[in-house]
Amino acid sequence: MKDLIDAKHSDVYDVLAYVAYDAETRTRTERVVESKLAINTAFTDHKQLEFIEFILDKYIEDGVKELSTSKMKDLVKLKYNTTSDAAAALGSTKAIRETFVNFQQYLYQ
Repeated sequence: MKDLIDAKHSDVYDVLAYVAYDAETRTRTERVVESKLAINTAFTDHKQLEFIEFILDKYIEDGVKELSTSKMKDLVKLKYNTTSDAAAALGSTKAIRETFVNFQQYLYQ
């Protein structure tokens, strides 16, 4: 379907919005750029923003599957090597999870 409407760098969300509502599709890069101000307003801690930026880069590169909570542990290890290192930078594992989950709402506003 993405190929049919020339939206291979868009999320399924955009493809469905295009089909159902004739909404303009956005690439993942456009979606990230448009959400940056809201994310930077909601998250002011430099280390949180660095982590979010890392996730957003993976999202742009590999797609929406990078935003799945099942990928969170792998992304944390890729960025920080260990969960302990991530917790030292970002706070508790609860804080890491909250950051990972909560910033995503700004991508789809």
